[in-house]
Amino acid sequence: MMARAVQPKTLDHIAFWVAEREPIARYLEQHLGMHRIAQEDNFTLMGSDARKGKLTLFDAEGPREQGAFDHVALRVTDLAAARAKLPEGTPELIDAGGGIRIELVEAQTEVEYDLDHVSLRSADPQATARAYVRYGFDDAGPTRVEVGGAYVEFELGSPGASERPLLNHLAVLVESADEVIADAGELGIEVESVVDAANTYAAFLWGPERVRIEYVEHKPTFSLT
Repeated sequence: MMARAVQPKTLDHIAFWVAEREPIARYLEQHLGMHRIAQEDNFTLMGSDARKGKLTLFDAEGPREQGAFDHVALRVTDLAAARAKLPEGTPELIDAGGGIRIELVEAQTEVEYDLDHVSLRSADPQATARAYVRYGFDDAGPTRVEVGGAYVEFELGSPGASERPLLNHLAVLVESADEVIADAGELGIEVESVVDAANTYAAFLWGPERVRIEYVEHKPTFSLT
């Protein structure tokens, strides 16, 4: 297990590879309470609050394969009111475009449309949930783990081994990415990459079933809105 000092604080964002990010971004703006927190040459960061759960859309060649990703769930305080903002006839599992499926969950929340959970396909959901504890997540039942009040849930299915997956990575917020790197070395966990950006410093680890997990540290200059 990761040392307690570097336990993730929150589920910061879920990132996707998409062939056309603009229609997805517009859908999130018009129907799911999000705005463009950052618009860059190769990605768009969407959310209702920069310091809460977000979705990141990265440019990639299409088509993308569903792979490990099943759906992501957003919290709202009034489910009926939130669903009234969706196009008529929208099913319970919302297709936001590009294979990104979204569920709305009614629950107490500080911010509307914050992340509630992400559901991943796993060849062995119980074993995968146990493996995530080694990466600093908290046990929350036989087939799910918790971080900062949000969840990663696992359901039986093939996570695939595609060269064009839809899921880019899961990201959790930590105090120190360097401490995560040090702990990963001691535990024999592979560090895929380290990224030093303008507002963040992050370590990417290969997680169970080759899902990338980003441990992101906000720099003092972090000022997204």
